[in-house]
Amino acid sequence: MLSTAALPVSALAVPAVRPAARIRSIDALRGLVILLMLVDHTREFFYFHAQVPDPMNVEATDPALFFTRLSAHLCAPIFVALTGLGAWLYGNKTAEVSGGSAAGAASAFLLKRGLFLVVLELTLVNFAWGFSLTPPILYLQVIWVIGLSMIALAGLAHLPRAWLIAVGLVLALGHNLLDPIAFAEGPAHVLWAVLHDRSLMDLPWGGQVRTSYPLLPWIGVAALGYAIGPWFVGPQGARLRRLVVTGLGALALFALLRSINLYGDPTPWSVQDTPLRTAMSVLNVTKYPPSADFLLLTLGLGALILAGLERASDRLIGLLAVFGGAPLFFYLIHLYGLHLLNLTARALFGPNQGQGFSVPGVAALLALAAVVAVPCWFACRWFARIKRASDRPWMKYL
Repeated sequence: MLSTAALPVSALAVPAVRPAARIRSIDALRGLVILLMLVDHTREFFYFHAQVPDPMNVEATDPALFFTRLSAHLCAPIFVALTGLGAWLYGNKTAEVSGGSAAGAASAFLLKRGLFLVVLELTLVNFAWGFSLTPPILYLQVIWVIGLSMIALAGLAHLPRAWLIAVGLVLALGHNLLDPIAFAEGPAHVLWAVLHDRSLMDLPWGGQVRTSYPLLPWIGVAALGYAIGPWFVGPQGARLRRLVVTGLGALALFALLRSINLYGDPTPWSVQDTPLRTAMSVLNVTKYPPSADFLLLTLGLGALILAGLERASDRLIGLLAVFGGAPLFFYLIHLYGLHLLNLTARALFGPNQGQGFSVPGVAALLALAAVVAVPCWFACRWFARIKRASDRPWMKYL
């Protein structure tokens, strides 16, 4: 590691062991977090009577709902980290075929797909949430931030690996030092809202836009995902050791920072009336923007889960990898499907919570998400086959 740290990632010699066209454990990890995301978005559409604020209210939130929401915290960090990892694997594979620069190939792909995702967030994704062409608030969420992170990574990919790791760690773990900075109005306020401060901004033609996912820490996560790419062209045993050590190290640092309670999250934990709620307070880490503690907890768990999936049964990997093989397609169809399903429930049974239709409890919420997952699985399998068989260049961006 030390002998190669000063070289660009693209300059690292590729070991004799080559990656497969797709590494199924990576697709399986995507598939797992997709299912967690499905549960959380089912809550958004079918749990109007108990919407969960961020950060979650430990004193008032039912523990079952709290941990359901907490599990969804894994989604965005793992998606963004795997975006970086996938870009490295794409660049490495392209360079093997064409003989060009791995970083150059990855950079070109990142730039084009990043721009595509930004446009997608502003159009099809936002319409899926509200079914309105002129929503009162335009939300810039995870697809937006993945797109911008890819655009930033298109430039960072050319850095020497040691610099890339350093930038990733500083942005992911050090951005909370910027929390006291704020701008009331003007261009500085707009720029800072996009980079670090989750806030509402007025649009010139009316309405507002909300930067739900401030960008800076997510660039760091994408950079770290890109930096671990060389692990995935070497022997599996070495990769597993690195994933386990990285995961345990991240969780140990999370435990240390959380116990000190001075840095790592803007919401300190406190002793509650029961041990369970005290544990909830400790785990109630800030997602918007993701605090250092949030990223240590979620990425640490993600590394350990990925290591576990490398040893999982072929049947489990195969089931999960269907979702993970078509993540963007799933993202779109599940949002439109949930929204249409709620409209159908309202038409058949009438609204039971304001203007919406809610299920009665967490068990019903989980059951509904499981039902929705089944047709989505078959749709993703169908689309993945079409994508693999297609020779159209634009298909690789979907």
